Amino acid sequence: MKKIATIIAVVFFSGIGFAQNKAKIDFKAENNTIDYGTIVKGKDNGVRVFEFTNTGTTPLIIYAVQSTAGSTILSKQTETILPGKSSKIEVKYNMAVGPIRKTITVESNATNYDEGRVPLKIKGEVVSN
Repeated sequence: MKKIATIIAVVFFSGIGFAQNKAKIDFKAENNTIDYGTIVKGKDNGVRVFEFTNTGTTPLIIYAVQSTAGSTILSKQTETILPGKSSKIEVKYNMAVGPIRKTITVESNATNYDEGRVPLKIKGEVVSN
């Protein structure tokens, strides 16, 4: 009985140690949201940058970055991001007059988000000249 309890304890504590050795992604934008505010069409190019850091202990891999209609992904990280290193994802809104409410989905191996999917949001309003 003592041997079984010892084996269970070793497996349990080993599992905890391995669970902490993962990639984690943390974005600088509060609530993973960039607020364009109110902007005038033609006076802003619509480009914004989501900056992030791998705060985990293993390399972070970005598999895909997808956007909803009205926004374009200009650049994304294509190489692995080592622990402690930072990178960015550039997005561009098409600057159509009206409210901005778009979501960009980042698919990664990050363990601090469900299935490694991180929702990024842009919001604001575009007004005409």
